[in-house]
Amino acid sequence: MRYPVPDLALESRHSESLEVEKSRFIAWIAHTPTPDDLDTLLAAARQEHPTARHHCTAFIAGPPGEQHAIGFSDDGEPGGTAGRPMFQVLDGSGLGEIGCVVIRYFGGIKLGTGGLARAYAQTVSNALATLPTRNVIERDGYRLPLDFAQEALARAWCAEHDIPVTAADYDGQGVCLTLAWPRDVAVDAASLESRLKTSVTLQAVEANNTA
Repeated sequence: MRYPVPDLALESRHSESLEVEKSRFIAWIAHTPTPDDLDTLLAAARQEHPTARHHCTAFIAGPPGEQHAIGFSDDGEPGGTAGRPMFQVLDGSGLGEIGCVVIRYFGGIKLGTGGLARAYAQTVSNALATLPTRNVIERDGYRLPLDFAQEALARAWCAEHDIPVTAADYDGQGVCLTLAWPRDVAVDAASLESRLKTSVTLQAVEANNTA
């Protein structure tokens, strides 16, 4: 599976703000592969904006459509007026591994439940419109035993096919390369065998990763 995520270093954030009826809404968006990353973002928001009335959150700590590592909080706003609208915007964006904090400074004018929901959702939408993204590719590990003479050819083939070599183990018989094979690409060694002019064996390993 391939999906977009925020193109941000961990613990950095992308920010946009919106003013509605003298209330100021500030969105912080971050790359949050885990719920702990959202906690880190929230702690930073509270530290930098300690006098704000609310610090509302929403996150998806996984690929788009994730059902378990998700969450949202109204942080004292009327139920359903902040975290849920924020989450709905994130969920509809097609992005994964994304978290958001919206910081609200109350301007003295009540917005009503509908006005609050629109303001929180619009703040997140504005931030997403300018958010840099990159694609994540889910990958599975495969070990590829080779003779020493075949290593350079195999590495060249892997580079051409966007298959990173994540490890190389050498012994007296040759080398065993660990490949990070894209999960959405069928495992087919025929092209590699054609390049090496010999049969090869790809051995699945349990670990998987993304890149």
